[in-house]
Amino acid sequence: MSRNPVRPGSTVGDRRLTAVSGDQVAVPDPGRLIHLQFRRFAGCPVCNLHLRSVVRRHGEIEAAGVREVVVFHSPADELLPHTTELPFAVVADPGRRLYTEFGVERSPRALLHPRAWWPILRAVLSGLREVVRGREHLPSTSPHGGRLGLPADFLIAPDGRVLAAKYGEHVYDQWSVDELLELAAMHVTKAMKVTKVTEDDSR
Repeated sequence: MSRNPVRPGSTVGDRRLTAVSGDQVAVPDPGRLIHLQFRRFAGCPVCNLHLRSVVRRHGEIEAAGVREVVVFHSPADELLPHTTELPFAVVADPGRRLYTEFGVERSPRALLHPRAWWPILRAVLSGLREVVRGREHLPSTSPHGGRLGLPADFLIAPDGRVLAAKYGEHVYDQWSVDELLELAAMHVTKAMKVTKVTEDDSR
């Protein structure tokens, strides 16, 4: 398997994922874009730091026609205490089936890359503050799947085409919300132009 098997232009087959809430999640979604993001383990401080930014701007993301689907390699029972307040679908993949299919890797560089050090420190300090306030829970001391997972992001069209993909080089290497919104706007604009050309040709 190539290191990055899912690239823009690849097609994702229809499937239904079960969120830890019990809801069924269609990927792709016939009515909107899917932002499928792969995170690490339940309670991961760096994941939580990023997901707080997604939560704060979730209204903007939905308004842009994007549905968030977040995958962790922890079991559902470990994830539940950490996800009850999240406004988007969280999927448990302890067997790493989806990670394997999408080529999302584990590597020591997740933590050792110099660009990861400041986000890790910031995430730990921020996470401790949230735990003290009762807003978050401490992660397991021995998380399922280990601590060396790398993040990844995929933007998937309603027809299953992968519009954009990012494989993280370290633990905090993912799309920001601004980058996600820019990608969504770009592809919505392209789709509108194609639709207009098709309508003009049919006249």
